[in-house]
Amino acid sequence: MKKILFLFTVILLSFNCKAQNTLHYNDEKGSPKATLNELKWLSGNWKGTSSMGEFEENWSLASAKTMLFSFKMWKNDDVYFYEIGHIVEKDKSLVLELKHFDKDLKGWEKQEEKESFRLVKIDGTKFYFDKITYEKIDDNHMIVYVLMEESGEELIFNFKK
Repeated sequence: MKKILFLFTVILLSFNCKAQNTLHYNDEKGSPKATLNELKWLSGNWKGTSSMGEFEENWSLASAKTMLFSFKMWKNDDVYFYEIGHIVEKDKSLVLELKHFDKDLKGWEKQEEKESFRLVKIDGTKFYFDKITYEKIDDNHMIVYVLMEESGEELIFNFKK
């Protein structure tokens, strides 16, 4: 647990920018219409490096109205955490759902719980989910912005294929 708290402290101190590229979901506005076909560019193996360490994210092609992904972050051959999740077509829009695991594959969320992020907006090559944004720069480069709600800080992950 101390390592997890240390990791989040390092993450928060590593980035000094306030949220500018993420949005919050609004029940009154709802989600725009969208399909997984609009995100097919995500499929493949993406990697990156930051002051926090190295990371990679693998996305499957869409099938059965879902796109599956896995994420890993590590530094000096020591894994910090994993994520597994998917983007699913739901109510004529998209929802990002995920679970976190420590390096020993112990879940952070309770077994029956998951984190869900509804699609907020699509603006060109930016796909805004609640507090997480995927931006396609080109076929081999994307940026993922993640809002740390407690601090209001935005984490920025630069990925390359």
